[in-house]
Amino acid sequence: MDSGALQTLSDIPHMGGLDDSPRGRVLRAAAHLFCAQGYERTTVRDLAKIVGIQSGSLFHHFKTKEDILCAVMEEAILYSYARMEEAVAKGRTPREQLLGLIRAELESINGDTGDAMSVLVYEWNALSAEKQQYLLAMRERYEALWLSVLEDARKEGMLHHDAFIWRRLLSGAIGWTRMWYKRNGPLSLDAVAEMTLEMALGR
Repeated sequence: MDSGALQTLSDIPHMGGLDDSPRGRVLRAAAHLFCAQGYERTTVRDLAKIVGIQSGSLFHHFKTKEDILCAVMEEAILYSYARMEEAVAKGRTPREQLLGLIRAELESINGDTGDAMSVLVYEWNALSAEKQQYLLAMRERYEALWLSVLEDARKEGMLHHDAFIWRRLLSGAIGWTRMWYKRNGPLSLDAVAEMTLEMALGR
C-alpha cells in the first residue's frame, strides 16, 4: 500500500491500548505503514505526513526510526500478553483457559493489534541484536503463559504430546488466519477459536 492512499491518522484504526498522545499517534501510524509497505520503504517523512506533524517532531519521542519499530513491537507484545493473561484468569478449567488463549491470540492477530503483530513477525530482522534480545525477554513471559496452560491440559489427559510442540502447532495455525480470516465474513472469532480447539484436541 502506498502511504499516499492515506491522508490522515483518522484513516487508521486504533491500535490496542494506545492512547491518543503524540507518542501513541506515531506508533499507530508506524504499525500500519510498516505492515502495509514495509519498514525499509517507510520513511520518517511518510510517518510525519500521516500523523500531521513535521518530520523532526518525531524525534521528540524516539531517537531513531529503529526505536519506533522496537516500540511498535513492544506494544504488540505487552497488549497481547495482557489480553491473554485476562483470558487465563477467567478460565475455570484448563480447557476454558486454552480456549481463552486461542481466542485472545486470534484477536491480537486479526483485531486492533493485527498490524503490529505482523510487523513483529516480518520485520524482526530489521532490529539490532540488542533490541531483539530485549523483546525476546518480553516474549518469554508470553510463551510461558501458553506453555503453563498447555502443560496443565496435558496433565488432565487432554493432550498427549509435548506442550512445546503443541504451542508451535497452534501458533502456526492461529498466525495463518491473518491470511484468510475476514472479520465481516460468516465466521466469528469465537467460532474460529472453538473450531481450532476441537481440531487440536480431536474432539
